[in-house]
Amino acid sequence: MGFFVKVLHHTIQLHPQHFGPHMRQFLTRRLYEEVEGTCTGRYGYIISVIDVHDYGKGVLQASSGYAEFDITYKAIVFKPFKNQVFDGIVTTVNKMGFFADVGPLQVFVSNHLIPSYLKFDPTSNPPAYIGEGQDAQDLRIEKGEGVRMRIVGIRTDAADIFAIGTIKEDFLGPTPEV
Repeated sequence: MGFFVKVLHHTIQLHPQHFGPHMRQFLTRRLYEEVEGTCTGRYGYIISVIDVHDYGKGVLQASSGYAEFDITYKAIVFKPFKNQVFDGIVTTVNKMGFFADVGPLQVFVSNHLIPSYLKFDPTSNPPAYIGEGQDAQDLRIEKGEGVRMRIVGIRTDAADIFAIGTIKEDFLGPTPEV
C-alpha cells in the first residue's frame, strides 16, 4: 500500500530539571509528542513510533545548560507513490473538482480528471458531482462520500506532501454503499 517501517532520527533538547532517574521516560514521551502525526517530505507521514532503539549519549550545551539527545527510533510511515490506488473520503466539492482525504494525505481531483458522465450541479446542497445517463443515475460525489482514485502526481516539500488524483478510469470513482 504505502505503509513502511523505517528507522529514523530525531533530536530533543532536554531542560536540566528533567535530568534524573525518569529521564528516559520523559524523552520517550517527548519523542511521541514531537514526531507522531508529522510529515517529512522525504519519508512521508509518521503514523506511529514503534520502538526507541537508542537515546544517544546526550551532549550538554554549554550556553544553555540543556542536554541534546539524538534519538534513533523505529516508526510506521505512510508515503504515497504515483499510480497507487486509494479509497478516500470527499471533504470539499466545487466546480474545479474535489478534495478527498486518504488518512493524513489530501488528494485533489480536477474536473478534467472526472468522467464526463459526472456533472457538477451548482444547485445541489451540498455541492456535488451527479451522474447523468441511465447507468450513472445513482452516482454522487459529495462531502462525506467514499471515492476510489489513482494518484497521478505527487509533489513533496520539506514538511508536506501534495497529490493529484484521477477517477477517469475503470473501477475508479464513487464507492458503493456497504
